[in-house]
Order: sequence, then C-alpha cells, then structure tokens
Amino acid sequence: MESTLKALREGESVLDLSPRSTVSGGVEDVYGEDRATEDQLVTPWSFSVASGYTLLRDPQYNKGLAFTEKERDAHYLRGLLPPTVVSQQLQEKQLMNNIRQYQVPLQKYMAMMELQAGFSTHHDKITQHEIETNERLFYKLLVDNVEELLPIVYTPTVGEACQKYGSIFKRPQGLYISLKEKGKILEVLKNWPERSIQVIVVTDGERILGLGDLGCQGMGIPVGKLALYTALGGLRPSACLPITIDVGTNNENLLNDECYIGLRQKRATGQEYSELLSEFMAAVKQNYGEKVLVQFEDFANHNAFELLAKYGTSHLVFNDDIQGTASVVLAGVVAALKLIGGTLADHTFLFLGAGEAGTGIAELIALEMSKQTKKPIEETRKKIWLVDSKGLIVGSRQNSLQHFKKPWAHDHEPVGTLLEAVKVIKPTVLIGSSGVGKTFTKEVIEAVSSINEKPLVMALSNPTSQSECTAEEAYQWSEGRAIFASGSPFDPFEYKGKVYYSGQVLNW
Repeated sequence: MESTLKALREGESVLDLSPRSTVSGGVEDVYGEDRATEDQLVTPWSFSVASGYTLLRDPQYNKGLAFTEKERDAHYLRGLLPPTVVSQQLQEKQLMNNIRQYQVPLQKYMAMMELQAGFSTHHDKITQHEIETNERLFYKLLVDNVEELLPIVYTPTVGEACQKYGSIFKRPQGLYISLKEKGKILEVLKNWPERSIQVIVVTDGERILGLGDLGCQGMGIPVGKLALYTALGGLRPSACLPITIDVGTNNENLLNDECYIGLRQKRATGQEYSELLSEFMAAVKQNYGEKVLVQFEDFANHNAFELLAKYGTSHLVFNDDIQGTASVVLAGVVAALKLIGGTLADHTFLFLGAGEAGTGIAELIALEMSKQTKKPIEETRKKIWLVDSKGLIVGSRQNSLQHFKKPWAHDHEPVGTLLEAVKVIKPTVLIGSSGVGKTFTKEVIEAVSSINEKPLVMALSNPTSQSECTAEEAYQWSEGRAIFASGSPFDPFEYKGKVYYSGQVLNW
C-alpha cells in the first residue's frame, strides 16, 4: 500500500497536461506528473472489490471514460463504465461544449466546481449527472482555456458565488476553522489528508472583493485563488490548502439566511480574535514547517496591516491585497508609460480609496520612484495623493487618520470630493481602489481628460458591479483618449469606428 501511495504522489495523480505547453495555454509540467508508466496504479485501492465504485466518486483520482482497459481490470471498474475508452482530449472537448451552452456565468462556475470537487448543480437546468467529478480534467480545462475560464473560476463570477455559497454548497473544498475549534486547531489541520502543503490561502471573509462581509462564505476566494496558482503557476493541487477562519459575521442578511453555512453570531474582535489567529499561525508552522507560505486574503484593513506586521518576521507570510495588488498595478503603470510617456517621477497620482489596496499600491509606486530618482521615499510620496470617504487626505487630518494613511497626509487645503481633488491636484494617473462602483463619474473622467492628452485611468475594484467605471464609460467620456485598465474584465468597445481593448490589472 505504501509503495502504491508513493506512486500516486510521484506519478499521474494530479495533472495530465502536455509537458511542452506554454503559459498562453497553461504551464509546463514541471513536476513530471504526466509521465507515469503504464504499470503505476492511479489509486490506493488495490484489494477491495468495491474500490471501483469509490474511485469513480473521488475527484482526485477519477478519470471517467479515460480509464484504460488495464486500469479497469486493476481497479474493479468493469461494468461500472460504458465499454468505450476515450482520450482526455475528447473529454475536454465535450465538457467545454457543455459549459459553453450555459448563458449565466454562475452556471458555468457551478459546472466547473462540480468537476473539481462536487458542488451542488441542481440549479437552472444543470443536473448532477451531467458533470462528473474529475480534478485532473478540471485543471486540463482551466490550463487550456485560460482566458475564457479565469473570469468564471475567479473574479467577477466568484463574487456572486460567494454571495450564494450556502445555497450551492455540497462538498467542502478546504478547511473551516471556527471559534468552536479554539484550542484544537492543530488537530483540525491534521484532519486534512495532504501533508506536504506549500501554500495556504486563508481568509476570515470580512472584506470579500468589494462585497464586504460574507463570513464563512468567503471560502470561494481561497479555493479560486489556489486553482489559478495551479493552472498558471504550476503548483500541485495537493500542495495547496484553502482555509476560512470563521469568527462570525456582521452581515445581518447572512445571519438571517437559513442556508448560511457559518457561525450565526457577530464577529469576534479584540483578544478573542487575536488569540484564535495566534493559535492558527503557530499550528500551521508546527504542522507544515517554517517554509509553508501563508497568504492572507480579503481581511479587513484593521486586521490586514496588523497581521502582516505581527507575523512578517516569524512566518513566511504575504498579503495579496496589500502586496500582490501593488506589484501588479505598478507593473501596469510601468507598461502604460510606453503610451503616456515620461517616467514614474514625471507623473502625479491620485487614488480613490485609501485602504490596504490603495495604500499598498501607493507605497510601492513611491518606493520604485525613490529607487529610480535616488530621492528619499518621503519626497517621492509627495507625488501621490489619496482620497478616502472624508475627502483628500491632508495634513490637517493627521490626528484622526489610521496609521497606514498618515504617510499620505500632505500639506494642502481640505478638499471634500474626488472631482474637486482632480481639479486642484491635476493628476496624470487616476486609480480607483475604493470598492464602490460608479465613483468615476462623467464629470471626473472629463476633468482628468481635460488635463491630459492620454489620461491613465485604472478602475481596480471587483467584481464588475463595484468597478469605479466601465471601459465603455472611460472611452466615451474621454473621447477615446483614456488608457484604461480594470480589475474585472470588460469586453472590447467600439467608439467612432475604432475598437478599444482595455487592460486588466489583477493579482489573480
């Protein structure tokens, strides 16, 4: 049995992809997981007559009609499958045809999740028998259809999926650690069947995309993020662990929803919250070692900065919203310089939104500007201005600001609105990270366009409904002159006979 399990880990238990596939169509088979020999068994079930039935219901090892004649004999599959043997390529073609028939993105999401791990798919004409659970086929589809399926598996569709997670939930896809498990978190981690975990994506569900507190139903975010790390980064699925820490929710709609799957209580805060997170971080290191990466995902501002500072020196940690978003946006700005001209230091930046994403992006831009100009970062920060819910962040507000906003409190008269800030600051780059839709109004885009021949406009908030403006609005209101990028994708837009393709700036 041990030798069979070893063959599983080293053989074809995860992906069945071309070892020469490229990033545009997937990733290289860096782990050699496609190269199992014919004699290697694909499951640990070698002796039980009932093993074939179990195998067909196990997402990690099921291959459906792609099981060979030899495998069907070895794993007691005779009679449990139709006699034909089909290739994975044909399976992929058939399934993509089925998925493309669904008109609603959430239907496509549910079909993909059913393939990966067995979500409930009894809604809107999808039946459970139409989609088998087959993890290797899930990743094959995702790798070979990256552009088409990324918006389905992750934003913007994942936002709606999280909102409805309770009603579509069938089979858990990660670990749920709640206040009920306090004092037993190490035991809970040991319940997870995989031992060689390299990456943990964890959320407490308090700030899911731009949708706010979704509590336990935020699990869709770690699950989706790690699926992309496999498809785009080549991480083995068995090395990835999605975790939701459930400390309650302040979302009254969820607390009153009979389908809500989390704790029905207000969020724990203060010492109770801190102790649970401290136990979690200690248990992670004890169970998986010091090299496991813990990625904090969609924590609210007040916890995100504190957790990163607290555990940054003792654990391998990363905050995607503060650091990941910043790196991708900086890359987008640098790429856009080829179109708008100049260097970073030649431009003036105005942000709408001064939370973890906004301040994280601003800080990285200032750091890069400092590196290029050899000026102190305190000096380069003065090229960057932030607007929050109370207006432009200025020196006179210093005493009332949260600590992460204070570096951006420059000397200036108070300014109450974004439109007024655009008129007085005269930015060349306008970046939205507010989580509030429709805030880049016609007047705002027209104002920034009157200042610049080619204004760079980045509406980063997700999902699409929370985007500060759409691509169509940016192009129309700027008369086709804006260089536009967004967090969620937008379709190409035709304006005055020219087709505009907007960029997407997102730390998938």
